[in-house]
Amino acid sequence: MDEIRRKQLTDKDIQKRLMRRLSHSHPTAWIFFTSGVILFLLMLLSLRFGAAELTWEMIGEAIWNFDATDTAHVILVDLRIPRVLAAAVVGASLAVSGVIMQALTLNPLASPSIMGVTSGSAFMIALGFALFPQLSHYQLIFWSFTGAALGAGMVFSIGFFTQRGLTPVKLALAGSAVSALLQSLSTMIAIHFDVARDMSFWYAGGVAGVRIESVTVIALIGIIGLFASLTLSRSLTILSLGEEMARGLGLRIGWIKLISLLIVLVLTGAAVSIAGAVGFIGLVIPHMTKKIVGLDYRWVLPISALFGASLLVLADIGARVINPPYETPVGTLTALIGVPFFLFLARKGGRGWK
Repeated sequence: MDEIRRKQLTDKDIQKRLMRRLSHSHPTAWIFFTSGVILFLLMLLSLRFGAAELTWEMIGEAIWNFDATDTAHVILVDLRIPRVLAAAVVGASLAVSGVIMQALTLNPLASPSIMGVTSGSAFMIALGFALFPQLSHYQLIFWSFTGAALGAGMVFSIGFFTQRGLTPVKLALAGSAVSALLQSLSTMIAIHFDVARDMSFWYAGGVAGVRIESVTVIALIGIIGLFASLTLSRSLTILSLGEEMARGLGLRIGWIKLISLLIVLVLTGAAVSIAGAVGFIGLVIPHMTKKIVGLDYRWVLPISALFGASLLVLADIGARVINPPYETPVGTLTALIGVPFFLFLARKGGRGWK
């Protein structure tokens, strides 16, 4: 009797039952709401603290009664607001990219910074500055997208030349090697074509000096990418359990991987074009989120976006207050968190955080 019932179940019925079983017992809706509140509070703190500390009264006046002759108002509207929005969008984009990459490769060590995607973007930006010194921001985004595709393509192509494919540790090593190669080429181009000063920002990573026009474009790309990833959340959940199971449940794996990879390239390329090489957000945040909310990607993706945004906004605050009036590179602060976490995962053989 059970066998007859099993045969009568469609692939969609099985997928629905599987998704219900994977749903975490924690109140994920409350976690999502709390994460949003924390992000909002961090963004408010980011508006206040910096080289020039603003009071809450100044912030309120600048928002409701902007005066172009008031220095505090100009600092807030022209510098702080674009900066905090950029940090939130970039952090969310990198975190979502990391979630998708780990689901596609079944590799807990996968992330844009480790898989050569970030370095590829920085390499093509260096090449763009060398060939076309007066790059517009839209052209910069295009070069960054191209570089992201180049870096990812180089890493995954190594899999065709290795026995038994790319294991998690092999994939991390391939990504590190490709990243080192592209970073070396970027440095060589920057020195030879005398664009090292332009490239220093992308090497360090950060959101200082971004303009609201650039943030608007990146925010639009980030929102589209996030919603596109949410449409694939059910498929990514099943795919993360293994390709054999996904294929048995009728998923079109090839198309899902192709669309997901395009989302990663778009999100990472956009993030690098505005913030440079900010690393390890796409590694740490997916593990943290899955540890809290479980394996249901319908929750993992949006909560990872909020966690990633919060982490980069917090790192940006730290970059301003650690050594005022000078700024610490944001990439350095994220690396202080990400490198020990990466070594912890590598020591476990790439089995993830249990």
